[in-house]
Amino acid sequence: MKQQTIYEVAVIAIGSLNSIRTKEPVISYFSNLQKCLSHLLGNLAIHGWEHSINYTAVYRSLKAKGKYTTEFSLAGNKIFKIVITPRIINPSISTLDIVTGK
Repeated sequence: MKQQTIYEVAVIAIGSLNSIRTKEPVISYFSNLQKCLSHLLGNLAIHGWEHSINYTAVYRSLKAKGKYTTEFSLAGNKIFKIVITPRIINPSISTLDIVTGK
């Protein structure tokens, strides 16, 4: 089977405001990193959030750390964070150290 990398984007509510009204993380999946960032930046712009996310920073962080994280705050309160993580579809199945018997 062919393996493919997809990108998981999680928007997680954090900070002191989350204790008042807890929210579940919102998770989306994208097959292309460029389209993932385009969609993410478009949604941030529509809702008026300032951002410093660019493709190169995300790509380098994914290669070096295995994930990209950024936090957003308003008036000194952390509101939410975005975590981008690569995931593998159809990973190779190992032999689980099973040895053939004779």
